[in-house]
Amino acid sequence: MAITKKPRQLSMVQTIFMTSVANILIMAVTTLTSIITARMFGATGKGELAAVLFWPAFISGLAAFGLPTSLIYNVKKNINQLPTYISMSFAVQIPISLIAGIVSWFGISFWLSGYSESVVSIARWYTVSMVPVMLFMGVLAAAAQGTDKFHIYNLSRLFAPLFNLVGLVLLWITGILTVERAIIVSFAANIFVLICYMYAMRQQIFSSASKLVGQFRTCIHLFSYGIRVYGVELLGTLYNHFDKIIILALLTPKDFGLYSVVFALSRMFNVVQTAITNVIFPKVAGMEQQKVLTLVGRAFRISMVLMTIIIIPSMLIGRFFIGILFGPEFLEASGVFYLLSMECIVGGGSWILASAFNALGRPGVIVLRQIVALAVTITLFFVLTPLLGLYGIGLALLLGSFVRMLMSLASVSIIFKMPMHKMLYNKEDITFLKERLREKNILKGAGKDAKRKRAKDSSHG
Repeated sequence: MAITKKPRQLSMVQTIFMTSVANILIMAVTTLTSIITARMFGATGKGELAAVLFWPAFISGLAAFGLPTSLIYNVKKNINQLPTYISMSFAVQIPISLIAGIVSWFGISFWLSGYSESVVSIARWYTVSMVPVMLFMGVLAAAAQGTDKFHIYNLSRLFAPLFNLVGLVLLWITGILTVERAIIVSFAANIFVLICYMYAMRQQIFSSASKLVGQFRTCIHLFSYGIRVYGVELLGTLYNHFDKIIILALLTPKDFGLYSVVFALSRMFNVVQTAITNVIFPKVAGMEQQKVLTLVGRAFRISMVLMTIIIIPSMLIGRFFIGILFGPEFLEASGVFYLLSMECIVGGGSWILASAFNALGRPGVIVLRQIVALAVTITLFFVLTPLLGLYGIGLALLLGSFVRMLMSLASVSIIFKMPMHKMLYNKEDITFLKERLREKNILKGAGKDAKRKRAKDSSHG
């Protein structure tokens, strides 16, 4: 009788480590890309490029309607319906893309009124073309996460910036790099990644496409959860991008160029926390409440301690690297870099906590949190930006992140009856880390013992 082995699945710690490595590589590639474009275009040109690239990510975030998160949640409950969920998500997002394209075509000219006509025209065409691409990629990324195919998920996230960097380097070497050509390279890189995604997930995409008409009733719960979680994601998108909208409306292209560089550089402190957020929700969805809170709480505490240890020396040398890598012109925004670095860690921790509410089917709690934090942050934007410029943007974001974290901790205590101090400190974390280290030492010791045994046997003939 043949015995069929199940494919080996990575543990949560292994998956987080793999995703963290991918995030580090993505951050390295993105930083190199930022250095090249900053050196070639200067602060003003960098701002024009960033303004064009900003809109598709922002609008696709508004138009996703919670479908990627809902797909992850529902696949964990019924993996057999994955092809149905993917095909129905695609069918819904096609008309959404058309509507988003029409709105963005007319809206972009209003928000980019301080930019040249050529930049506005490029931004229009790029946004209309990229929004459906990014929506489809979001669904396929969720399908890969929901089925624990994190190798596909991580490789696909790495390929887009990597191929974009290769294209920019080739144009730079040949001396024909311009803002317009940089946009074309970015578009081509994302199209290539979408094709790779579709090829990797081809079986799940096409196996039920022929039965699409009769699948809507099956997907009622997919759309129901998507609408419930959409409030969280909509507010999260607004929170993550409203700083750019304010800069586009109130400040100059040079300010946007300075900000885009230091903002991207500050995100390197969020590598581990982003990996945890991407991994922990698919892993804990469907678990019992106590297990979810235990795993999410441990991930939150360990990540906050780890990133605080890392950020202190990194911030001390940050100004030096900004001048060396991007040029003296960008040192003007080094103070904003410090504020954004601290905000990155606090905000990253708050999103890890949000995973517990989404996994336990309580996304409405995070909606309320985001509404309050967004209201506070936007108010501070309009108060502080005219007074302090980019420093006002950074300070507003930092204070808003503290509001999100405090509300998340208070909600865990009130709703799930877990004392706040247990989410902030648990001595079992030290035991957990010791066990992980001990396991590695045992593995290393076992390998050394095996080598000694083989050496001894060979010496005796």
